[in-house]
Amino acid sequence: MSRSPSFSLKPDQPISQIDPQSLRKWVVAFCTIRFDLEQGQLIEDCFPPGSLTQEEELEIAFSSFPDSVSQHHNRSTIHDCIFFFRVRRRPPKSSDCGNQLSPKPVHNNSDSNSISRYLYGFVFNRQRHDERLKRGGEQKSVVILSHSPYSGVFKPLLQIMGPLYFDIGNKALEHIATYVSMWPSPVPGNLMELPIGNATLKVNLPPAHSLASEGGISLDESTSSMAPFLPNNQSVPQGLFHDADIFGIYRGLLLQLWLLWELLLIGEPILIIAPTPPQCCEAVAALVSLIAPLLCSVDFRPYFTIHDPDFAPLNSLQEGQVFPPMVLGVTNLFFLKSLRNIPHIVSVGSPSLNSSRLSLAPRASTGRMSARPEGIGIRNLSLKKLSPSNLLNAVKLRREGPLCLMTEHKEAIWSTYNATTKPDTSILNRLIDAGMSPRVEESMSVVNNEILRRHFLELTTNFLAPFGPYFRATTPSEGSSPFVDPPPLPTFNSDEFLGSLYARGPGKFLAKRMRYNWLDLYRRFLKGQNFKPWFQRRRAVAEQEQQRLWRQARMKTDILQFISKMSELEIVDSFNAIERYLLAEMQSGKANADHAAVCLKLKGDLEAVFNVLPKDMQQSLLLNPQREALLQGSHDRTNITDCPLVQVAIISSTSPR
Repeated sequence: MSRSPSFSLKPDQPISQIDPQSLRKWVVAFCTIRFDLEQGQLIEDCFPPGSLTQEEELEIAFSSFPDSVSQHHNRSTIHDCIFFFRVRRRPPKSSDCGNQLSPKPVHNNSDSNSISRYLYGFVFNRQRHDERLKRGGEQKSVVILSHSPYSGVFKPLLQIMGPLYFDIGNKALEHIATYVSMWPSPVPGNLMELPIGNATLKVNLPPAHSLASEGGISLDESTSSMAPFLPNNQSVPQGLFHDADIFGIYRGLLLQLWLLWELLLIGEPILIIAPTPPQCCEAVAALVSLIAPLLCSVDFRPYFTIHDPDFAPLNSLQEGQVFPPMVLGVTNLFFLKSLRNIPHIVSVGSPSLNSSRLSLAPRASTGRMSARPEGIGIRNLSLKKLSPSNLLNAVKLRREGPLCLMTEHKEAIWSTYNATTKPDTSILNRLIDAGMSPRVEESMSVVNNEILRRHFLELTTNFLAPFGPYFRATTPSEGSSPFVDPPPLPTFNSDEFLGSLYARGPGKFLAKRMRYNWLDLYRRFLKGQNFKPWFQRRRAVAEQEQQRLWRQARMKTDILQFISKMSELEIVDSFNAIERYLLAEMQSGKANADHAAVCLKLKGDLEAVFNVLPKDMQQSLLLNPQREALLQGSHDRTNITDCPLVQVAIISSTSPR
């Protein structure tokens, strides 16, 4: 892996031009880490300095190298690979709180991930073998740390930054940081053009609904972009890791993709073991991408090591204790013994692969009744699944258990879970045999990934469709008042939902693809890790959308025509309602043209309603000095757009209801 000859840096820019806040919207820090024979992993440089606590530095250093006892054996002179990890962000100690560059919450929609509980590390690792050196070689890693899982951004950036570092040293970190700090703020779900030197990265960011939102619901999230509605443009990412190579990494286990989809959907713990960090990362990322557009709330670790602080509690689980819902990608075979309580184990990849780009050459595959695609042979998978040799291999693997991987790596799945969803043979038959040519392999893999991703997107969307009525925003009916509070969304009760779903069935799409026990899958989903966060977030967005629709209806209402047939009491009620919405709008703290227009409209409506009331009622209303100031301010049209007419302390409780 080498830097493109066409890439070059622009003239040096002063480091003082780097804005830490702008940089932090994309990157927490850039690090270089060296493996020292006597002291172990050491962080040589971290830019900006002081971005990490000592505990985080240690954890990141251990996560940035291939495991010492992994199955990867490569003796080439120089070996480069790219992988990524995800670690829990530890709260800084009091001594770190005063650090200028320590992570701070930024209350901005585009930077909502800055308070994420997790940190992503994207690694460019170089192993240089030289028999003249101690232990026959040396290792170094260049790491990009971010709160955001933007693999489509940081992997290409590493392909530039990694080789650049080994060309010019630590200055590469400062150069790259300068360019990144000048990038526009990330806009989830949008195509971003990000200049870096004389090159430009063009990347579709994952949508807002697929990102963690510890900072609350972003105003940028809309109902049109969230499940259970099938998106109009399916080529745009609908979840995390849209660039993951599903076909390449799971090529030997294609018939088991539907089983894996179910396991992650309901939040089952899964251990994914592969020979190398790039392969286990790809497998975890591809699995997470299968359940798009569902928000993945299961804790997933693309590359997990025994040095992770979360390993100790997992290792201490006693037999019979429930393993927490996690997806762990590992290369160390020690996990097969230490994590015996994990119920589902997946083995993928090939020890012969020696780069971050996965080879798609045919390879043996056995497992939980899985097939062996020789040159793919997709159309014969269903027949090969039942072949005597495969049945014997499956029985043998099940009897031996996953510990057989200690002697020989095999692609397989060990699980006692009986999947409800049947493999879709029509999808498998559409996959293209890439043959042996690497160039053809790469292009055909793109096509196959698109086929698989579209299918699972449609499968997940149809599975979530029955929840649609609970997210359906309403608008005021014709002739009704838009100044009353919108009706609440339908209340969700799991038993009622399951009963109603059983009565009407799963729908045509799922009925053809699921077995008789399809309702059990919904029951498991409701109890799993993914349902509650997705449902609550989806409800919050739907409520937000409903508020927007009713606000829009108030803007379109002809107030004089609306109150022309009202009684005096109803007109007073309308006056109080308009006043309440006006005060809420003015106290919202917004400052844009839309906000000014709403204030202008509501002030005009308030004045119009006031003017049709009898004089004695007007005098009664004006006894409230705050309301009097509000009505007097409505005559001053020159200042209305700034809405400074009422102090923030004014509250609607002073208005008669």
